[in-house]
Amino acid sequence: MKSVPFLTEDKTRSLHREFGTPVFVYDQRTLEHQARLVLGFPNAFGLTARYAAKACPTSAVIKVLADAGLHIDASSGYEIERALRAGVPPERIQLTAQQVPDNLKELVTRGVLFNACSIAQIHTFGTLFPGRQLSLRVNPGLGSGHNNRTNVGGPSASFGIWHEHLDEALAVGRKYGLKFTRLHTHIGSGSDPKVWQHVALMSLDTCSRLRDVTVLNLGGGYKIGRVKGDETTDLQKIGLPIMKVFRSFEAKHGRRLHLEVEPGTYLVANSCALIATVIDVVDTGRRGYKFLKVDTGMTEILRPSMYGAQHPIEVVRGATRGRSRVKYVVVGHCCESGDVLTPAPGSPEGLQPRLLPETRIGDLAVLGGAGAYCSSMAAKNYNSFPEAAEVMISGNGSVELIRKRQTLDQILQNEVMPAFLKGRAK
Repeated sequence: MKSVPFLTEDKTRSLHREFGTPVFVYDQRTLEHQARLVLGFPNAFGLTARYAAKACPTSAVIKVLADAGLHIDASSGYEIERALRAGVPPERIQLTAQQVPDNLKELVTRGVLFNACSIAQIHTFGTLFPGRQLSLRVNPGLGSGHNNRTNVGGPSASFGIWHEHLDEALAVGRKYGLKFTRLHTHIGSGSDPKVWQHVALMSLDTCSRLRDVTVLNLGGGYKIGRVKGDETTDLQKIGLPIMKVFRSFEAKHGRRLHLEVEPGTYLVANSCALIATVIDVVDTGRRGYKFLKVDTGMTEILRPSMYGAQHPIEVVRGATRGRSRVKYVVVGHCCESGDVLTPAPGSPEGLQPRLLPETRIGDLAVLGGAGAYCSSMAAKNYNSFPEAAEVMISGNGSVELIRKRQTLDQILQNEVMPAFLKGRAK
């Protein structure tokens, strides 16, 4: 398949027979290849590459990337626990979160790094650990992303300490005797490389004001091409100029800054495909649309409904050949008008039919680019659909289950029928 190189039509049919649909299929070799690219990011005085686990926190995915040499950036205490259970040492995990976990003291004591994202978080850390070293996340005042909802920098983003409040943050740090030794900025997922480079220069300027900083974490997701026409960021191209300015900074300030990067999408997006079954084919008349309904949707892949994001779709047909090509709007199985898998680019409310082979009930649909922010960011259990199964193709070509398909009993296991309703019948 052109959009999913690690799958063939025969392999797709085989996976369908063994695991059913919908099913996420990850490829170990692709994950390891992307890890090597990130670990080769140009740097002047050392590099730590972190995997932004929120992109896909499935244990097997974390394990593959950690074994390849990546550290972890976690967005919650729960993600930290998932990484620990996957075997990642605590000192290789950094927490960058909107919500501070209740067990922060325990986590930091075990070795987890904490990245303060607000002045209130500095107070929290300082109260628990006066006199310690701390990382500071600063909103540089500029951001980028493949759309506005993935932009996490600039005045419309709540992430990090607004750059104009830096003096206040430093004053709070002094109150607790804290030493800020790490600086973190993040501009967005799928960001513009030119904006990324500009923010990197702004971040170096901030480092000049923070004399104890020895590590600069330049967060931000690099563009990855999912569909035809999408560009993929050349890490060497954007990294080499940054390496030069790190050296210039050292010459001017006498400090060698260790570089950190923390991609998520770049590492996992194209390492996974989602296989679904076509469950119906309908139309809305001569002036309307032809629709392919599949047994997946926003319950596994919310990005199209949320962002108008584009994913490649290929059809694996039955034995019959020679069918014509037809323009279809591909929709999910939820009773929800927004469950559309082929929205107009960047416009969740628009429809953009895809030209696909004439498709029949029972054919398979393969959605590519499903590794990042799909399994981890979905409307799980909407309409009471269970979570999909996940499998991984190993380096030797074997396939193993890495997450079982959820059952209805598992969906319901935490529900409790109150005593005042028991025994009542209508």
